[in-house]
Amino acid sequence: MLILSAAAAAHEPIHWLDLGLKNGIDLGFFRLRYYSLAYLAGIVLGYWHLSRMIRQPGAPMAQRHADDLFFYCTIGIILGGRLGYATFYTGGDTGIPSLWLHPAELASLWHGGMSFHGGLIGVTLAMAWVAWRNGLSLVRVADYVAVCVPFGMMFGRLANFVNGELWGRVAGPGVPWAMIFPDGGPLPRHPSQLYEAALEGLAMICIMLPLFWKTGARFRPGLLCGVFVTGIALARFCVEFFREPDAQLQEFAMRTGLSMGQWLTLPLMALGLFLVLRALAKPPLASGIPAPA
Repeated sequence: MLILSAAAAAHEPIHWLDLGLKNGIDLGFFRLRYYSLAYLAGIVLGYWHLSRMIRQPGAPMAQRHADDLFFYCTIGIILGGRLGYATFYTGGDTGIPSLWLHPAELASLWHGGMSFHGGLIGVTLAMAWVAWRNGLSLVRVADYVAVCVPFGMMFGRLANFVNGELWGRVAGPGVPWAMIFPDGGPLPRHPSQLYEAALEGLAMICIMLPLFWKTGARFRPGLLCGVFVTGIALARFCVEFFREPDAQLQEFAMRTGLSMGQWLTLPLMALGLFLVLRALAKPPLASGIPAPA
C-alpha cells in the first residue's frame, strides 16, 4: 500500500515488479500458477456456500446433488474454459481456431488461455446433466449455483493481477494507479484485472448474497440466475473498454468497434433480462416446499 500511495502521490506510473508479486509458485519441476489455485479456491468456497444454501427451506436439491454439481461443474469449468478459449480467441482473422489445429496444445493449461464464456457453457451443461439425471429443476439449480460463481470470478481476476497477465489498455495521464507490467511495454496501463475482480467478483457478491439471504428471490425461479447473468455481462462489457484485446483479435476489435468479449456478452444480457422479467411476471413459489431427498 505504501508503494501504491507514494507512486500515486508523485503521479509516477506504478511498476508491477516493485509490488513484490511473483508469477506463480516455483516447485522446481513445475510452476504452480496462482490462476490454478484461484480456480480451486473459488470452487471449494462455492461448494461450501452452496451446501449452506440448500439447508434453507425450499431448496431445489439435496446434499448429494450438490456433491455431484461440485464434481461435474469442476470438469465443466476446465473443459469449457479451455475449449471456449480455443474456439473464440485463437482464430484471429482467419476464422480457423489455431488451437483446434494443434489438439495436443489444448491440454497445456499451464500455458494459459481460459474463456469465461466457455466456462459458463461448461457449467451450464454440467448443471443440465445433474438436473436431468436427478429430475431436478434446471432453472432453480442454476439460481443456487449463480449465487456462488462470483467467488471464483473474484479469485480468478486477482490471480491474473498477481501473475502480471491480461493487463489493460494504455492509460492516459490522469490515471495515477496505472501500472507498467513486465510484458506490457514501457507505457503505463490500466490494471483491468482489478477492475474485473471488483465488478465481476466483489460487486456481484454484494448483490447476489443479500438477494438470496435477505429476500425471497430464491422462490422466483430464474430471478437469481437472471440477475447474475445480466450483472456479469454488464460488468464484462464495461471492463472490456479498459482491457487489452488479445493480440490475435486486435484487428477484429478495431474493425467491428467492439472486442470479442463484448460481442459475446450481448446475448448474455438479453438472456439475463429475459430470465428476470419472466421470473417477476410469475407468482413466487411457496416457501415451505420440501427439498428433494
